[in-house]
Amino acid sequence: LQLVESGGGLVQPGGSLNLSCVVSGSPLHNWAIGWSRQVPGKEHPLKDREGVSCIRSSGRSADYADTVKGRFTISRDSAKSTVYLQMNGLKPEDTGVYYCGADCEAPVVDYWGQGTQVTVSS
Repeated sequence: LQLVESGGGLVQPGGSLNLSCVVSGSPLHNWAIGWSRQVPGKEHPLKDREGVSCIRSSGRSADYADTVKGRFTISRDSAKSTVYLQMNGLKPEDTGVYYCGADCEAPVVDYWGQGTQVTVSS
């Protein structure tokens, strides 16, 4: 399974970004795909990665971290084998490297993309 993220960038507080995660090597409906972020200053890349959102393999429901509820929306397009993270009302504390991973419902996420940098700053 391969995952490739894109869509990060520099945005002002209150702005929006839409991240994409293209999944290949296995049908999207086999996997619960999630977004996590690595914030600056954390020493352990995997241990300190914060789960942001997870969309179930059925695609019918999703979970969100309390810190992003009401601002972020996860969705997927099975025809394009892509999972999106629409981020609105961005705050400086949302800054970090955003990774998509599979399977976010499993005890351990075995597959990660390379990450995309999101910087929220004026």
